[in-house]
Amino acid sequence: MKSYLLVTGDFVKTGGMDRANFALAEYLAKQGEQVHLVAHRVAPELLAYPHVQFHQVPKILDSYLLSSPLLAQTGRVWAKKLTADGGRVLVNGGNCQWPDVNWVHYVHAAYEPSQQTGLLRQLKGVFSRRLFLNEEKQALQSARVIIVNSNRTKFDLIEKLGIPEQKLYTVYYGIDPQVFYPPTPEEKFSLRQQLGWPEDQPVVIFIGALGDRRKGFDTLFAAWQKLCKSSDWDGILVVIGTGAELPLWQSRAADADISNIRFLGFRADVPKLLQAADCLVAPTRYEAYGLGVHEALCCGLPALVSANAGVAERYPQKLKDLLISNYDDVNELVKKLQKWYKDKENYSNLVYSVSQELGNYTWDDMAKAIWEITS
Repeated sequence: MKSYLLVTGDFVKTGGMDRANFALAEYLAKQGEQVHLVAHRVAPELLAYPHVQFHQVPKILDSYLLSSPLLAQTGRVWAKKLTADGGRVLVNGGNCQWPDVNWVHYVHAAYEPSQQTGLLRQLKGVFSRRLFLNEEKQALQSARVIIVNSNRTKFDLIEKLGIPEQKLYTVYYGIDPQVFYPPTPEEKFSLRQQLGWPEDQPVVIFIGALGDRRKGFDTLFAAWQKLCKSSDWDGILVVIGTGAELPLWQSRAADADISNIRFLGFRADVPKLLQAADCLVAPTRYEAYGLGVHEALCCGLPALVSANAGVAERYPQKLKDLLISNYDDVNELVKKLQKWYKDKENYSNLVYSVSQELGNYTWDDMAKAIWEITS
């Protein structure tokens, strides 16, 4: 039995990197390995395994930023203990300085967030970014092996931080095909009835944090305003996500008298929302991967996404028309949505075969690839 130490904020099934870390921890536990988890939260399913040990780190004032020094310190303490006995250590980005395996889900050096909210939040953003940049650089330059979630991430590390390519291994995220799958027409009809969505109007869905402009909701909002001025556009936009800018967008929608935008905030039933929708839009300015887009495709949902997002690498040629070349170009997004709207059935048929292929690569497949690289 080999010992593994994994360090991250949360091992839960919500969120991109959280879901990925959960999957790796569960896979190692199923192989009978001794798994040590340094984190704030761990899902009960993981704790049920006999060889999983949770070294809990308090979350100070419910803040990941304030708690990050303690998480890093606790990670190093356990790393020293386990490596003395031949154990392996996997950290995430700059969250813990340890020169073994590093799993990169986001490159801070590749994107500078734009804050549109209050001065205090802007100052916090500047401080945290400087901290993250410094920790990221140190951790990645000292890492023995680096796992990345896309070739986009690999190229960013080479270009922005000068990381040698021979240290980098691309392993794409997996999926749970029992949760994310194309619904039958009967299932979709039933879901829309439950959600109160009309059967005869197309539903476009946006999923992403509204704390800054990284996810590109401002581009989508401007495009939606233009579309709503057309008499032949009757789509409904469903917005999933919370953040400091949510009240701002709600107010702007009301001021513009746009009644066909529904802000649902945080939702735990994202798989069902995707299965009930008709299209997903993600004009993101930076996305190391894009698990939400991946999940949408697995649900058979045409997904418009920025061409520079990591997940775009997994789009076959027949879906290239769904890629947004310029995330700031409102007119391009309008044209993409209009084209999809006029040929909805064809796009759905094209995505269906891709959803089957993506669904065959599970979280266990991802975790096994990492296990084999790091063994």
